[in-house]
Amino acid sequence: MSATLAKGINSFKEVIDTPIASYFSSCVHCGLCAEACLFYNETGDAKYTPIHKLEPLRRVWKQEYTLLGKLGKMLGLSDPVTDAELTEWEPLVYDSCTMCGRCSMVCPVGNDITYMIRKMREGMSASGHAPEDMIGATARAVNIGSPMGIKWPAVQAQIKHVQAETGIEVPVDKQGADYLVLMSSMEIINFPEYLSALSRIFKQAGVSWTLAADAFEATNSGIQIGASDLAREIVSRIVVAAERLKVKCVISPECGHAFTAIRWEGPNLMGRPFGFEVKHILEVLDGLHAAGKLKTRGKDKRPLTYHDPCQIARRGGVVAQPRRLLNEVAEDFREMPDAGVMNWCCGGGGGVSANSRAEPLRLEVFKTKKRQIEATGVHTLITACANCRIVMEEGLEHYQMKVEVLGLTELLAEYLVEGE
Repeated sequence: MSATLAKGINSFKEVIDTPIASYFSSCVHCGLCAEACLFYNETGDAKYTPIHKLEPLRRVWKQEYTLLGKLGKMLGLSDPVTDAELTEWEPLVYDSCTMCGRCSMVCPVGNDITYMIRKMREGMSASGHAPEDMIGATARAVNIGSPMGIKWPAVQAQIKHVQAETGIEVPVDKQGADYLVLMSSMEIINFPEYLSALSRIFKQAGVSWTLAADAFEATNSGIQIGASDLAREIVSRIVVAAERLKVKCVISPECGHAFTAIRWEGPNLMGRPFGFEVKHILEVLDGLHAAGKLKTRGKDKRPLTYHDPCQIARRGGVVAQPRRLLNEVAEDFREMPDAGVMNWCCGGGGGVSANSRAEPLRLEVFKTKKRQIEATGVHTLITACANCRIVMEEGLEHYQMKVEVLGLTELLAEYLVEGE
């Protein structure tokens, strides 16, 4: 056994905690998780069954932690997990799973398969069985501060553009602000209108906020690739900055796994509770609206629909908030089939969009989202995740669909009552 394989197997052993042991023990092999999986649902290939993707981890659990498994291993009746097997399983774990959580929603015994995939990625990553693109993105996130290699000067340039456009100061390293605003690399480079919209909304609402020069990036590649030590390092930058600036709340941007990493995984990674709140931007905007601090005028005449990002809605519970906000500015809002917590993934979450090898499969399974959008009859799609937005724009272009994709924050800013 090679040193890297041994490291991976040891990592498998370490991540098999009580929940995972109970999940493997209670699995009734009903196959319902397959029907809930985007990749199985679109291809019909049994290898994409979610629980099947965990087979190497299940074998390690059985051989190391069950009586019959230990006996079988002792007598040479069970096959050890091999390097070749992990090579075969890598595309299943990384290319055909977005960790969207839809399979966990339908499991009749309550198994959180998404949690299990996340833990299996720990062993895959440790054994060297992770996509090169994701390895590179994670290295950039740790060494540079951004998975796309964006440095603070690029953010400063964006700040100057926003200030010139809006006439509003974008505060940096402001002590004692109500909110520390995080962004994803995609919002900095692809969707600079997000920061512009926030500036205008926060000015109207009269709230204090700030960016941090040493913690502007919210994307956590460590979570996606399955490396808790790196995920912890990325989260710690945000925690240190938030505590240094003494902010009351950290705002996760329109990015799904960033929200999961800082809101739900963050305290566990740090080993202690935060001294500040963490909210998704939609939660903040909904709260400002409820308090009468976010005022809009007029309604968008176009038929609009909303794509629920998996980590924000299904895993994060932010479902009612975007609909309350949309109904303030949308004259004709139409729900997709299977909207809300059972919405179908865009196909690019969990690092899949950063994995070029997965692109053909990702475009193939986008047919599910294509049918959802077509069922509404709209030509304008709203979402609240920059990654979903890019993935859907690519899918829409691939299938030559004339549908515009907008972020919810920027849509609200279009109808903001300003100057009052």
